[in-house]
Amino acid sequence: MAEPLVATYSIAACDLEARQWGVAVQSKFLAVGSVVPWAEPEVGAIATQAYANPSYGPNGLALLRDGLSASEVVERVTAGDPGRDERQLGVVDAEGRSESWTGVGCNDWAGHRTGAGYAAQGNILVGGETVAALATTFEANVQLPLASRLIECLAAAQAVGGDRRGQQSTSLLVVQRDGGYAGLSDNLVDLRVDDHEHPIEELRRIYTLHRRLFEVSPREDWLPVEGDLRAELDERLGRLGYDSLDAWAGVENLEERVEGEDAIDPVVLDALREAGA
Repeated sequence: MAEPLVATYSIAACDLEARQWGVAVQSKFLAVGSVVPWAEPEVGAIATQAYANPSYGPNGLALLRDGLSASEVVERVTAGDPGRDERQLGVVDAEGRSESWTGVGCNDWAGHRTGAGYAAQGNILVGGETVAALATTFEANVQLPLASRLIECLAAAQAVGGDRRGQQSTSLLVVQRDGGYAGLSDNLVDLRVDDHEHPIEELRRIYTLHRRLFEVSPREDWLPVEGDLRAELDERLGRLGYDSLDAWAGVENLEERVEGEDAIDPVVLDALREAGA
């Protein structure tokens, strides 16, 4: 059986200061996030595409886990693959070293660019400017959280042409040790848009929702719950049929932003006010 043709552009990257690794990808391909992105905290990130060999993901991570560098992983997995000339691969390791592979049989335009902390690659593109946009946008946005930075990379790449066949799906995967839901998962962000006319715009929209629900405002920004604010919370919760902020937040999927009753995250307060308006 032939491998899926995942003609696309992607970027595998890391933020060593935040200890995060991730992959962002867009393609004219249904549910591209089911094939291309692979990442493990403190190990690395991998994007496998073109006539994709999905085994590059888990096999590559296993080699990274064993201490091989990004370039050694690319050499090892492609050397043992008779279909390597039609593959594309990007790897970033635990130290931020990067390496890409573009087989000579990949459909034009195909190519890659690597730098400190990132590997950008694409095939069946309008031109090399798509991969260049991935790279330059990543380099220019060091101030952003890795997930936001990767979305900006996708948007910039699409703005200069992207996949020459158009758009269909996109995916964003960012991992951090114990950085996911309730501190019990390593998937800090794991979002997919499987079939959409404007998948990057939709990814940006659901990432905004993700941040609202699962991030937490700095503790110094929380408001003390006392006096008039205490009375307002009690009145609003009572009107909605809840006897505690915890109970309401759990139903609204805001429980990650609630800790005790003495102070309230301003995002939670805004949501409660909207709910009871």
